[in-house]
Amino acid sequence: MKPGAVVALLILAIVMAPWPADAQSSGGNASVFQSTAKAKEMAFDVASVKPSKSSDRPYSNFSLGPGDAYVPNGGYFAASNLPLFTYIAFAYKIQGNEGQYLLPQLPSWVISERFDIQARAEGNPGKDDMRTMMRALLADRFKLKIHTEKREIPVFELVLTKPGKTGPQLRLHTDDGSCPTAPAPGQTVEGGFPALCGGILRMPPTAPGRMRLGARKVTVAFIADSVSLTANLGRPMLDQTGITGPVDFLLEFVPDSNGLPVAGGRPPSNPERSDAHPDLQAGPTFQEAMREQLGIKLQPQKSAMDVLVMDHIEYPSEN
Repeated sequence: MKPGAVVALLILAIVMAPWPADAQSSGGNASVFQSTAKAKEMAFDVASVKPSKSSDRPYSNFSLGPGDAYVPNGGYFAASNLPLFTYIAFAYKIQGNEGQYLLPQLPSWVISERFDIQARAEGNPGKDDMRTMMRALLADRFKLKIHTEKREIPVFELVLTKPGKTGPQLRLHTDDGSCPTAPAPGQTVEGGFPALCGGILRMPPTAPGRMRLGARKVTVAFIADSVSLTANLGRPMLDQTGITGPVDFLLEFVPDSNGLPVAGGRPPSNPERSDAHPDLQAGPTFQEAMREQLGIKLQPQKSAMDVLVMDHIEYPSEN
């Protein structure tokens, strides 16, 4: 599996855990870069950074996604068997579009090698405080330096296939008060949409080999940003549908052989794989699913965007 695919799947596992999902983030990472001075003032009291030797599943003691979902835990951070990119994404509140641009700039070990990090801080800090302290830790142990700048880059603009009309699995959200904050695992509402609001969930697919995502009360802009890295299209996605209010959606597609959607066209024929798993080749690609299920097509364009630029990073020093 390609390193980029590994990272994207790890991010999907952490950010889009089946139940519950991380909440929708409203602030992006702009505030993260405005608090550099605060990052220098706040730091973990003790921290351990070690290369991971575990074969267990990746773990973190709270969601490392860009949203605000967090249960204060007395200043304890624990995560294991995760690539360094996942810790960077947590520290800088990176979402899909930002990750798409940053990934190609990174040394291969940042993506392929995994680390265990345990750290403690005084008091009961919130999630953004934990991000601040993680930035200080990354700067200290990995000599990490990142900045933002505006550049004109290739993007995909999301536009409605038919003006004024959405697809069968994209609807405007009706605020009927039925948005539980902690639904039972697998709980859905009428239409098969997830009961939980404010986050994109990975849901059980209707056929083997497919990926199914769903959400309620999110914006199309949030969908574009959050799904960008998972979609593996090689460029950010920007909302140009004109839909301003919150929506509900379900999207099901066939990932490619690396576990990620194909940028265009169906997965390449692989007779050996097809014989062993014939169902893996059946179903729409990501772009086909967007068009057929959501009524949205992807148009290649260029756009000026704030992007993340890697200045420096080093392999970590010993504890």
